[in-house]
Amino acid sequence: MALRPVMVNIKALDASAVGRFWAEALGWSAYSPGVTTYVGPGGGLVWPDPVAVCVDVVPVPEPKTTAKNRVHLDLATTSAAHQAELVARLQALGATPAHVGQGKVPWTVLADPEGNEFCVLEPREVYRDTGPIAAVVVDCADPRAMARFWGEAMDWTLHEVTDDHAVLRSAKGVGPYLEFLRTPDVKTVPDRVHLDLLPYPGDDKAAEVARLRTLGATDLDLGQGDVPWTCLVDPEGHEFCVLALS
Repeated sequence: MALRPVMVNIKALDASAVGRFWAEALGWSAYSPGVTTYVGPGGGLVWPDPVAVCVDVVPVPEPKTTAKNRVHLDLATTSAAHQAELVARLQALGATPAHVGQGKVPWTVLADPEGNEFCVLEPREVYRDTGPIAAVVVDCADPRAMARFWGEAMDWTLHEVTDDHAVLRSAKGVGPYLEFLRTPDVKTVPDRVHLDLLPYPGDDKAAEVARLRTLGATDLDLGQGDVPWTCLVDPEGHEFCVLALS
């Protein structure tokens, strides 16, 4: 048994507007099957077997605080010209420069129209085949511990692990990487961005959730009530959800 990440969940006051931004940013399409705005490659929703790690923008009544998100997206580029063009296009769409203590770096840090930070990377060979999202990056205190938990939670392959950095990717070698980056920050507010995981067809969601608890996940009550998904936190308190297949 194992789970697969299928969506990066982003909370927003105006889910439709933020969804449109991310659709334009990634060159994907925005769909509104319900109250959320789902952003994925063209061709319509493919559920319960999505073809990519997509973005789901969920409406919430609270604005983002000034605290830096502990989860963010890194966007891939293919050349210096592409990086410059993408940064300019994103700013025209409503992105703004963000300062998170990065200093002088070759990538550009921006925030979406509601302040969610993300990076536009300089060209890197490792991300040449990921698609528009190079990586989902998670700030943490202990990358080795995160690699153990998430490596057991999902069916992704561990590519690298050090005291400062851990990297996983789909065993199929497609899509973005999941990276855990050691940072000195501590978690002070609920994550504005989190991962949604999905069982494979034929697997038992309740059994998967029970397995995650044995690995160190704990239940999370956000006032969600009776919903078909299960809200959990990993051993460092990062929220995530296990979705139902239908």
